[in-house]
Amino acid sequence: QVQLVESGGGLVQAGGSLRLSCAASGRTVSRYAMGWFRQAPGKEREFVASISWSGRSTYYADSVKGRFSISRDNAKNTLYLQMNSLKPEDTAVYFCAGGDYAYTPRDYYYWGQGTQVTVSS
Repeated sequence: QVQLVESGGGLVQAGGSLRLSCAASGRTVSRYAMGWFRQAPGKEREFVASISWSGRSTYYADSVKGRFSISRDNAKNTLYLQMNSLKPEDTAVYFCAGGDYAYTPRDYYYWGQGTQVTVSS
């Protein structure tokens, strides 16, 4: 079993930065690809970024490419999302997930509870 806990969300002005963290527990968490998703009010959960179990491969949604960076530290069982040049449309609840190296929610087996990110204009 894998448990995921996100942190680092908050309120930031447009153009600012935030770094989200996701602490994972479970002996085999490093075997899974990890991903970040987000969900704004009234919208479906959408893919943000994913990273392979080794960290060598990453994939981003077009909307965040060049602004966000996903990384992981398997020794610390922690996943990160560095978010720069934030825009009001990035406002959402951000979830970390563990599963297959993919970009659809159904390919992920484990989910955190989410952390709110609010970007003011």
